[in-house]
Parts: sequence; structure tokens; C-alpha cells
Amino acid sequence: MLERFFLKPRTIDRIMGSWLGKDIELYASTLFETGYSARSILRRVPILVQFADFTDTRRIHDLSLAESLIDSFVDHWLSSHCIGAHPGLRQRERSLARCTVRHFYSLIVWKSDYQKRKAPAADPFVVEAPGFFSYLREERGLRPETLYQYRHHLRRFAVYLGHVGCADLRLLSLPVVTGFITTTAQEVNYSVMVGLASSLRVFLQYLRREGLLERDISKLVEIPQRYRLADIPRSISWEAVQKVLDQPDRRTIVGRRDFAMLLLMVTYGLRAREIAALTLDDIDWKRDRLHVRERKADHTTAYPLAPAIGEAIVDYLKNGRPDVSSRVLFWRHLAPRTALTHSAVASSATKYLHKAGITVRRPGSHTLRHSCVQRLVDSGFPLKTIGDYVGHRSASSTMIYAKVQVDALREVALGDGEDLR
Repeated sequence: MLERFFLKPRTIDRIMGSWLGKDIELYASTLFETGYSARSILRRVPILVQFADFTDTRRIHDLSLAESLIDSFVDHWLSSHCIGAHPGLRQRERSLARCTVRHFYSLIVWKSDYQKRKAPAADPFVVEAPGFFSYLREERGLRPETLYQYRHHLRRFAVYLGHVGCADLRLLSLPVVTGFITTTAQEVNYSVMVGLASSLRVFLQYLRREGLLERDISKLVEIPQRYRLADIPRSISWEAVQKVLDQPDRRTIVGRRDFAMLLLMVTYGLRAREIAALTLDDIDWKRDRLHVRERKADHTTAYPLAPAIGEAIVDYLKNGRPDVSSRVLFWRHLAPRTALTHSAVASSATKYLHKAGITVRRPGSHTLRHSCVQRLVDSGFPLKTIGDYVGHRSASSTMIYAKVQVDALREVALGDGEDLR
């Protein structure tokens, strides 16, 4: 396997002559099989060879014992390879050396997939109210995404309590809670305040239920009022949509993939999560149908497969999608080969909106979804039909698009007003 990447026999002998030689060769083979480029492998193998030399000089030939020397090796690596380098380069090289050795241990030694992630922070108030997040998860049945929001808001609350010197939750009072809400409202927007106030209410109710508070002050926490149909959908004109569709370079793998995803957003109004969940089995080529199974409202929708979308997907399948056993439709183009997440799908839409020079509040996949719905409204389709088409859970979600007729208002503003008599 090493002959694929190293031309000189003495280089291969140098690698295989180290006490980690066979493991390094296995690591290079694994990287190649999972889609890593030759350039990436050529950068990683020398680091592992020097790690083997570093541990060998200390007479350590046991993988478990050598793992404790990773940080020392990284410092040694920097001192010999980054002399006089600027801080940014030193940081990149430090990250490369550490991640390479950690990745080697995960794949070859521990037989797992290493992911560079920060260690998860502890739940807030885990000592003061240890059962709160179990209560949210088991009794209220909240999803992990919702629990993440609770953690975020309550960590902010914990920091505030530390600043005001209220370490004991039994001493918590309404003025302290009000002070926290007032202070936070100056730093975050309206939608964040709604979630924060709601999370705080549930937390205070739990404290009262567990006897940590003498009285229930949760009802005194006011949630900011949100008026029905107050917002305006952040859709863009159909000319702007076409400009976005022109941005992907369809000569490349990424361009073919992203073009197909953008078409799904603007044609069917699919959410990023729904696109990420599509599989090869969801496309019925014989009947020209596209099945969207994992919708927000827990139902399935079958769409006619538009010829343009079918052609874009076929182009991606033939000339872009990696040869993998999984049935997931859209994949990363860089190693490691993994299916696209909904965050990656949304980020892709944001990227092309920026490239097209389109300014919109909170650009992303929902911008194109809103544009799809707005076009259907402007074409005169019934709101119930539109709601079913795009998978709205409630009719009120579709009604908001009917309150603003931008083109009609523009004609009134530019006209002479005679039609208003």
C-alpha cells in the first residue's frame, strides 16, 4: 500500500523499519479506503514516523504507554518544524500533529472513528438541581435539540447568578430573576428572549416542585408577546432565485451536488433536514415520484419528480456521489466520507445566497423554502393546498404569506391612486 504514495524504496524501508511500521501502513490503507487524498496521507505518515522515533528514544514500544506522550511529542514537533513561524502557522501545525496521532489511535488502536470535538460542558445546576435534565428528557420527552437550548439559556443564568452573588437557589427571588431578564434583553434579540423566558419558567417550576423554592415565581416571569402573523417571510424574488441557481459550478462534484439540493429547496420547498434525510429508495424512477418521508409534521409527501430535478440528481449520481454502500443520497465530497448533515445543507444555501449578492435577513435554506411558498401564493393556489405541498403543520404557517402582496403594494405606491376610489 505504501508504494502508492512513496516512490523511493528507502522511504518505505524507513517507515516499515520503525516499531509502528505495520500499524502506520494499516493506517495509510484505511485513509485511502475512506477517501482521503494522497496529499493528506503524505502529510500524516511522516508525523507518525517521527512519533515512533520520539517514543523509541524513550524506550517505549507499547501503544498504551506511548499514548501518554502525545502532548510531549506535539511540543517536540513544533520545536523542530516551526522555528520562527508566525502564530497562526504554529497553531495549524500543532492541530495537525495532535489530530494525526489521535486519529491514528482511534482508527488503528481503539477501532473507533475519531472526531475532533470539544469536550461537552457539564449541565448547568447539576449540583443544585441534579434531576432537572432527566426530568426534561424522561417526563417531558424533549428532544436533544431542545435540551441543547435549555442548557444554553441556563448556563447564561448560572453565570449571572455568580456575578450577583446568588449561589444558593433557595435564596432565588423575583428581583434576581427580573434583573437577569432585563440584563439579557439588552444583549440578545426577541426570538432568543422568548426561548430564554420559557426555559426559565420550566426551571423555576421544577425548583418549586422539588421544594427548592418556597413559592412558585415562574408565573411572574413574563414571556415577550409575539403577535400572530407579525413577521414577514424572508423570501426573495424569482429572478433572485434564478441568480442563486446560476452560482454552483456544475463542472465540479460539489457544484453538481449543491445544484440538485438547491432545486429541491426552490421546487418543493424542502427543509434542510428533509434533504439530508433523502435516500436512493426515496426516488421512484419508474413512476417519476419523489418521496419525502421524514417531515417535521411526522407525515410523508410524494411529489412528481420534475425532469430538471431528475436530471440534476442523475448527473450527481453518475459524476459526483461517492461509491458507498449506504443509501443516503447526498454526501460530503472530502474525506472522511460521511452523509451530509442538515447543517451542511443549510450552509450550502447560505453560501450561494452570498455569492449571488443577495441580502436577506438570516439567509439559508429557509430563504429558498419561503420563496417557493410565496411563488405558489402569488400564483393563486389555495392556502390549504400550499400548506400540504410544503408540509406545514398548521394552516397559520401558510397564512402569513397571504398578508403581504409585494407586487400589488408596489403598484399602488407607484400609481396615481385612481384605482383606490
